[in-house]
Amino acid sequence: MDKFILRQSLLLFLTAVIWGVAFVAQSAGMDYVGPFTYNGVRCILGGLVLMPCIMLLDRIQGSRSNRAREQAAGGDSLVVCSAQEDKKERNTLLVGGMCCGLLLFTASSFQQFGIQYTTVGKAGFITAMYILLVPLLGLFVHKKVGMKVWIGVAFAVCGLYLLCMGNGFSLKMGDALVMVCAVLFSLHILVIDYFSPKVDCVRMSCIQFWVCGILSLLCSFLLESPDLGSILAAWKPVCYGGIMSCGVAYTLQIVGQKGMNPTVASLILSLESVVSVVAGFLILHQTMSGRELLGCLSMVIAMVLAQLPQRDRECVTDV
Repeated sequence: MDKFILRQSLLLFLTAVIWGVAFVAQSAGMDYVGPFTYNGVRCILGGLVLMPCIMLLDRIQGSRSNRAREQAAGGDSLVVCSAQEDKKERNTLLVGGMCCGLLLFTASSFQQFGIQYTTVGKAGFITAMYILLVPLLGLFVHKKVGMKVWIGVAFAVCGLYLLCMGNGFSLKMGDALVMVCAVLFSLHILVIDYFSPKVDCVRMSCIQFWVCGILSLLCSFLLESPDLGSILAAWKPVCYGGIMSCGVAYTLQIVGQKGMNPTVASLILSLESVVSVVAGFLILHQTMSGRELLGCLSMVIAMVLAQLPQRDRECVTDV
């Protein structure tokens, strides 16, 4: 396996681990604050955490760029060209960050409303259907995937069904709302795939958190009754959600997706369902049934199949 692909895969797997454990933190946070308040505070916290990281990276990269400019030939035309490129990159970064933030906000909102009218198991299964929707939507932008990836998608869907679904399945209003959430998360993955090669990934992650956080807090003041005491009481789950789930994991997602096929990325990220079951067992002492263990195994097989090298490398090229 190519070292670059292995590194990106490990970053995405670490993202899935952090998100899987975040289900425990989110469950605890809901005991103190509403969903919009929790999402708003944790996203703002995630954006604040990334700001010093951006300043540090700017200081490191700034010295390198200055040396490169000094070595380049002088001339007003080169300066004007560089300024125009910087402006174009800033505009692309702003658009990408706002699109990601808007999709993250709307997807999380539809998921929260849907959970009110359906079971958590159904919501988890339907949300994770993005692993099917990503390759299907990717076909509309000329993304091509290999047969091994499609087989991996099939194994992943079976695994998620075994993990999250009980007996019977019917699409009701709550299920339909969560399906919209799955579509939005699929678009979120594809938008990241489009913008991540063009912009600074950490900056785009920071912008998306501020956009999502501000919109969530606006909704919390309109639909909930947030107060500082409740937020402080939930400081542990909020800090994990803001620092780890937002500041670290979403940034790892953007960095890890850079140069990766979005279908493969979605398969690895879907392992958060497996991690959430394991985290529930280790932290909340919830037992796993044989059905759930079989689902975990199916998800692992899906990830392995997706990472097997393609002979014609069709999995990472556009047509």
